[in-house]
Amino acid sequence: MMTPDFSTQLHRRTFLSRGFAGLGTIALGSLFGAEVQPGGAGKWQGAVRPLHHKPKAKRVIFLYQAGGPSHLEVWDPKPKLREMHGKPMPESFTKGQQIAQLQGKPLVCYGPQLDFVRFGKSGQEICSLFTNIGSVADKICIVRSMFTEQINHDPAHTLMNTGSIITGRPSMGSWILYGLGAETDDLPGYVVLMSSGKGGQMQPIAARQWSAGVLPSRFQGVKLNSVGDPVLHIQNPPGLDAALQRDSIDAINTLNRHRNGSMPDPEILTRVSQYEMAFKMQTSVPDLVDMSKEPQSVLDRYGAKPGDGSFASNCLLARRLAERGVRFIQLYHRDWDHHGGVKSNVTLKVPEVDRPTAALINDLDERGMLDDTLVVWGGEFGRTPMSQGGDGRDHHIKGFSYMMAGGGIKGGIGYGSTDDLGYAAQENPVSVHDFHATMLHLLGVDHKRLTVKFQGLDLRLTGISGDVVKGILA
Repeated sequence: MMTPDFSTQLHRRTFLSRGFAGLGTIALGSLFGAEVQPGGAGKWQGAVRPLHHKPKAKRVIFLYQAGGPSHLEVWDPKPKLREMHGKPMPESFTKGQQIAQLQGKPLVCYGPQLDFVRFGKSGQEICSLFTNIGSVADKICIVRSMFTEQINHDPAHTLMNTGSIITGRPSMGSWILYGLGAETDDLPGYVVLMSSGKGGQMQPIAARQWSAGVLPSRFQGVKLNSVGDPVLHIQNPPGLDAALQRDSIDAINTLNRHRNGSMPDPEILTRVSQYEMAFKMQTSVPDLVDMSKEPQSVLDRYGAKPGDGSFASNCLLARRLAERGVRFIQLYHRDWDHHGGVKSNVTLKVPEVDRPTAALINDLDERGMLDDTLVVWGGEFGRTPMSQGGDGRDHHIKGFSYMMAGGGIKGGIGYGSTDDLGYAAQENPVSVHDFHATMLHLLGVDHKRLTVKFQGLDLRLTGISGDVVKGILA
């Protein structure tokens, strides 16, 4: 009797396991398109090939003002609200409406605490303290009719970043990197920078705000430290030179490729690509953050002091990242949650953001990059027209403002409006989904067609809604 040769027999269990692995490979192919690089290494070429239409923008720099800047002190002049300062808020505005921490309290009108003036040939009305941003008034669009659905910080951040309040969905930067692909293979395609203000009101920003969610983790944002080493362990330890590091990575990646051959898994391919990226970043990142080659005039223009971790330094770093092909750059600047002392706090914030924001717009313009770089300035929501604690404002979702420039945006215009008291978006309201749809449109992507299958559904950044805001397009 011959002993069966199990190495050459295909058993039912083996057939099923390998068969399903093969089906998984096919599914992955349909998810990622035909451009997955061998072994997961190299630049990701993008799932949308060709783009759905001719793009205006190639990249996005999102100047995210975390905490909820007051549109009523910055972007949205309201003379009627100023006139009604100290008077009861009309119940017709607030009855049955969601209010965060003012529920059940007397609602009193609180007029704008800072003056507005007209800037540029376009006559855009902006807070008088924003003299630098005012100097680029003819290059920017102010959307004064934004609204959102979430009244507390974390879910509002999640909605703004992912288009959903359900955690675990891909962030907008991940969607953009997945859809468009990378332009660089020695830096991440999606980079996050953080800075803090001087006011001390620092709500935490969770790393899931730049998560890839259900997409492979190669599409998640990479946070660079603003102080100290930009990436932990960026330098080799003593005794490990570049050649030995290269040998180690090659050996690890060979093992990972063998593993992927027997059990296809996008996270294994991600591991391979990230080892390669980490090795390249050991050379590219030190050069990226070396500001010694920047003329002093450029540093002065931004108000940047390299290594200080400021918003100004991060704005300059954002321009350098954009030059090197990074697709989505997000700068979180915290300390905008002004429940008290809104006048003094906004006055404190202005020097932190005014000069570097204008410098970034001008710098990109002079380098011929503004036309294909979308710059966005805004937070997760606005502030109430009613007072809180005597001289502050509560969270507000019914109306707030965003500033946008470059990348196919029409400059020198204000779009939409809130009502006379700045309470609710009234003319041409713009939802978070509308904003995302417009951003993707400028990048050459139809938001309805950028989807991935998840739990049997076509998941997309804009959920089941969203319209391109055509009135702000150049």
